[in-house]
Amino acid sequence: MSSNKVKFDAGDVIIQQGDEGYCAYIVKSGHIEILIEKENGLVQRIGTRGPGSIIGEMALIDKKPRTATIKAVDECILMEITQADFDSRLENSDSVIQMVTKVILARYRDLITRAQILNTADINKTPEELEKGLIDKTNAVADIQLSNELQQAFDQNHLELHYQPIIDTNTEQTKGIEALIRWNHPEKGFISPDIFIPVAEENGLIVDISRWVTSQACLALQHIKSQCEIEDLFVSVNYSALDFADPSFRPYLKRTLKETGVAPHELHIEITERLLMNNPSNAREVLEECQKDGMLISIDDFGTGYSSLSYLYYFPINILKIDRSFIVNMITDNNAFELVKSIISLSHNLKMKVIAEGIEEKEQHDILQNMECDQLQGFCFAKPMPIDDLVAFIKNKNA
Repeated sequence: MSSNKVKFDAGDVIIQQGDEGYCAYIVKSGHIEILIEKENGLVQRIGTRGPGSIIGEMALIDKKPRTATIKAVDECILMEITQADFDSRLENSDSVIQMVTKVILARYRDLITRAQILNTADINKTPEELEKGLIDKTNAVADIQLSNELQQAFDQNHLELHYQPIIDTNTEQTKGIEALIRWNHPEKGFISPDIFIPVAEENGLIVDISRWVTSQACLALQHIKSQCEIEDLFVSVNYSALDFADPSFRPYLKRTLKETGVAPHELHIEITERLLMNNPSNAREVLEECQKDGMLISIDDFGTGYSSLSYLYYFPINILKIDRSFIVNMITDNNAFELVKSIISLSHNLKMKVIAEGIEEKEQHDILQNMECDQLQGFCFAKPMPIDDLVAFIKNKNA
């Protein structure tokens, strides 16, 4: 690589977010800090790097704008790596090395850019937490391998759905079910959705997965209603920002409901706060159209994202799900108790139903019943389970 050494004093801007990238640097001595300015003007400090670190490496792939600002914390000596020198060395390398390196680098830009967005969305995280999450999400080789394995699992029907009951607070009868995807890898065993769903979002497979989940969940709903002789039951399905960006999203939902015989109000479209804020105008338009078609909109993990009450007015929301973190703490923390109570009261005033997630103890059930929370979901009643086990569970409950 180029042996060009550059000196920066403390406070100097080494790389400016938005500027065209033409080189990368290796930190020989000193320390730098990484800063990202978000759309609202807030500057988030991601973390620091020391000797041996490489920064600005995406400029070796293309000349797209820098995604972060990098400043010198103290006096730094950096070794500059120019695009021209990197390209020259790559072209003179083994042909296999050329191909593999180019593929990994091309995907690396997309992976790291999305990782920065995902990990800076929560301004309450510490720089150390953000930095760890960023590092975890930028293992390009591992992500590519997992992406290929996930595609294979989907093609070979190795993914499956489990269902968790949603219980009426007063009668403790099952009022709905949430469809939750599971992947039991033949070699690695159970892989958490927290790991493979982001990968599916990265490679675009999430759209196909969401459609498969919707179809299977609607068929499961009809089967459960028939087997358990229940007329009033809904199924909740989680969707991503990529689903909402797909122009065929709403037509597919309508067609699936028609083909499976599921009534529109029996399908709950479950989304997160982050999805709403990624593209507010598009999210609102799609949600309003789905709501006009008769489907219900459920906001998941309320309170863990942007925690803005304004979107309860701005977006067409029918159901609010209180995140389990508030439920767990409300017994010992009076602030959490009052917050849950206020959320339930506010939701009812706005004509929304409330579902409390993460119910693990009878005491939590009793408190929420006194607060007039509509429905409950958690291990206190049942874990997510295959459809046959769910049928047996509901029949036993009804009996």
